[in-house]
Amino acid sequence: MTGVYLFDLASQQARYLAVRQTTIAGNVANANTPDYKARDVAPFAQVLARTGLDLATTAAAHAGASTGVPVRAMSARDGWDVLETGSGVSLEQEMLKASEISREHNLNLGIVKAFDRMLRLAVRGGS
Repeated sequence: MTGVYLFDLASQQARYLAVRQTTIAGNVANANTPDYKARDVAPFAQVLARTGLDLATTAAAHAGASTGVPVRAMSARDGWDVLETGSGVSLEQEMLKASEISREHNLNLGIVKAFDRMLRLAVRGGS
């Protein structure tokens, strides 16, 4: 039997989300600082790629499998109205990022709770 790495993966993502939330909070705190440039952390997929853990796809219908749809990288100004405040921080963008982080954290927590319940039921049922 191989190890169950879901809890380790969820822990890594929780640490990543904490770092990203701290970075976004710093951006908001410095929104009125002249010449301050907004920062963000690398996407979790890149962080995950460095850990050696990788998602496996054995069928084209699996999540994460290539769909053949072209994807382009968006620049920081795509689709956003930028207000000149003397700094490089858009509060609207930062608030949307904070909301995204909150949703990802809630999803992470829900998956861990469901997986924990499943393991507890499996252990109780096997005794």
